Amino acid sequence: MSEELAPETPEEAEAEPVKQRKNGLYPGISDELAENMKSGWADTELHGLEPIAQASHTAARRAALSARFPGERLVIPAGNLKTRSNDTEYAFRASTEYAYLTGDLTQDGVLVLEPAEGGHKATVYLLPRSDRENGEFWLDGQGELWVGRRSSLTEAEQLLGIPAKDVRELPAALAEATGPVRNVRGHDASIEAALTDKVTAERDEELRVFLSEARLVKDAFEIAELQKACDATARGFEDVVKVLDRAEATSERYIEGTFFLRARVDGNDIGYGSICAAGPHATTLHWVRNDGPVRSGELLLLDAGVETTELYTADVTRTLPVNGTFSPLQRKIYDAVYEAQEAGIAAVKPGAAFRDFHDAAQRVLAEKLVEWGLLGDLTVEKVLELGLQRRWTLHGTGHMLGMDVHDCAVARTESYVNGTLEPGVCLTVEPGLYFQADDLTVPEEYRGIGVRIEDDILVTEHGNRNLSAALPRRSAEVEEWMAGLKG
Repeated sequence: MSEELAPETPEEAEAEPVKQRKNGLYPGISDELAENMKSGWADTELHGLEPIAQASHTAARRAALSARFPGERLVIPAGNLKTRSNDTEYAFRASTEYAYLTGDLTQDGVLVLEPAEGGHKATVYLLPRSDRENGEFWLDGQGELWVGRRSSLTEAEQLLGIPAKDVRELPAALAEATGPVRNVRGHDASIEAALTDKVTAERDEELRVFLSEARLVKDAFEIAELQKACDATARGFEDVVKVLDRAEATSERYIEGTFFLRARVDGNDIGYGSICAAGPHATTLHWVRNDGPVRSGELLLLDAGVETTELYTADVTRTLPVNGTFSPLQRKIYDAVYEAQEAGIAAVKPGAAFRDFHDAAQRVLAEKLVEWGLLGDLTVEKVLELGLQRRWTLHGTGHMLGMDVHDCAVARTESYVNGTLEPGVCLTVEPGLYFQADDLTVPEEYRGIGVRIEDDILVTEHGNRNLSAALPRRSAEVEEWMAGLKG
């Protein structure tokens, strides 16, 4: 990549416009060049922009937030770039809370809700267009000639439906603010420094918890995005099946790269690190190294999800025979997990306890383990009471899904795992069985086999809808699907 001249703040650029990066190839900037760069640029301001698709939804979300915390200043940052190495950064991903309330996905943004008559006045603080007069647009490492054009504040107001101001003015304004303040922590150090004597950890956590619980029930826009994510993910799984021969010739990395291509073409990114676990790696629940061999006759556990451009992610798992056909033992274990998943999905409906789908799936798995003689003469009831099935099915059977793959993570226990399902809730159902390669308590032929099947389930008025149903689940259907894709 090219090396920019001098990454500076606008204030630094104005005070010292010719400052150079250490070891830069140019010895300096002539006054003539600096003057030349100030002029001769066309006006690119955009006019008459339509609001983003979710503007009405983000307005409703802000209204709910305003009603919960009357009379308090609420500060929700997007976050800043994070350094990957020296002067290169990780791809930016706006904080979930900020994106949920604004629809804006740009770095350094901050949403502020100021107490006002009848509720709050919302303002989004953003970086404006790069300054052409002081040279920021070509001297600063984040200037527009280096990283691309930003929306002007006026353009942002039209797109987001929120008044916009220069974020560089915000820390000083917050430092002078009076009255109760709450802030979503962990995203912007400059904002936290400005508020250090105005907030408490307890009050800030209450804000974070509320915003987590607000996402438990998805609105129409969110449901459409989740369906879009699942559809793109299904295409990604198809892509992988078509290149399994190339993965056999290389490694799990080929699978990872193939799915990543689909995620970047059809969405924003992967929603989480793809688990491309072949052979015994399938028994490691979060295998993301993806550096192992892919062998015919073994299973591939692929757990991956496309994140849409609006940051909603799918979370889907299929366990596939690399050569397209399950062995008798692989099929037996796979079919047991499928039966458990069927029981779990059937338990997802309005009015059900959140835990019901987990309990239903775990019962089936316990029954199979007892049937196979892996738990001696213990009854299924005793196995479940003692949790002994967890040796081979360690994790819970699912979680909330949305903008975060493990969405609503800081919601109160009584609202989440001890809560009740209602229409608009979206969760995963993902039972699994994992027999470690060094587990001497199971027959040798079981060792190194791992199976998980995961789908994204939306609670509807009368039951549920499988958003990821485009991908087959029954063992025979999986084999038929793979054969069709491989030609």
